[in-house]
Order: sequence, then C-alpha cells, then structure tokens
Amino acid sequence: MRAEQQQPVSFGGNQQAERPIGRSIKRGLLGRCPHCGDGLLFWAFLKPVDQCAVCGEDLHHQRADDLPAYIVIVIVGHVLMTGYLLTDMVFPASSWIHLAIWAPLAVLAALVTIQPVKGGVIGLQWACRMHGFGGHDEDAVDPGRGGPAE
Repeated sequence: MRAEQQQPVSFGGNQQAERPIGRSIKRGLLGRCPHCGDGLLFWAFLKPVDQCAVCGEDLHHQRADDLPAYIVIVIVGHVLMTGYLLTDMVFPASSWIHLAIWAPLAVLAALVTIQPVKGGVIGLQWACRMHGFGGHDEDAVDPGRGGPAE
C-alpha cells in the first residue's frame, strides 16, 4: 500500500507565509535581513536597522536584550576553557602567563562573536514571529508589561 501524503491541518483560517527557522538564523548570523537575505541587518556594530533597505521588512520589533551575551559567554567559555586545559597539560606555565594569553583571547573572541550571535537571535525572533514580528502589537495584548488592559 502507498501512504498518501496529507496536508497538515491548520485551524483558525489565518494563513501566514512560512518562515524557516534555520534559514532565518543563518541569514542573521551573516548579518543579513532574515526576510530577504540581501539587506544589511546592522547599521553599526550592535545597532540593528529599523527597516530593511532592500525588501522593506520592519525590523524595529527585535528585542534581543541579553540573550546574545549569554550565548557568547557559553560559547567563548567552553572554547577557551578547553584551550586552556589542553595547553596547560602540554605546556605547564605560571598563572600569570596563562592570564596574559587567555584574557586577551577571551575579549577578542567575545567581540568577534557578539554581532553574528545577535543577528542569529534576531533571525530566530523573526522566524518565530516573536515581539511584534507576527504583525500584531504585543503591548496592546499584554497588560503586565504596561500595555492597556482589555
């Protein structure tokens, strides 16, 4: 017997265009608009644009907040701690030498990774229609955040 391909059931009648999460995160990691992939996502080092210059997608809704910094801390911490431990096994040195090597590397690695990670978080928010990217005003719906009560 052949299995028939069935379309997923969608309730509510609100048909929205598909936003693939992986593609959106990848475009954000590359510093590009998560919608079209052509426009720039940042106008300064960590300042995202309000609107894509190519497709006109409204990007001012993003609320990356502290998540990119937390992700960078986890990534840089794991990579540098592995490097430190492996180096210390092969080349035992004083703590001052390790501090002189690993502290600047930690700062450099954090500065190199923070913008791509923030772009990926913005791409994730856009793909999941979070914080106003879904076409609705969240402040009007959530009175707990200072929005009007219904």
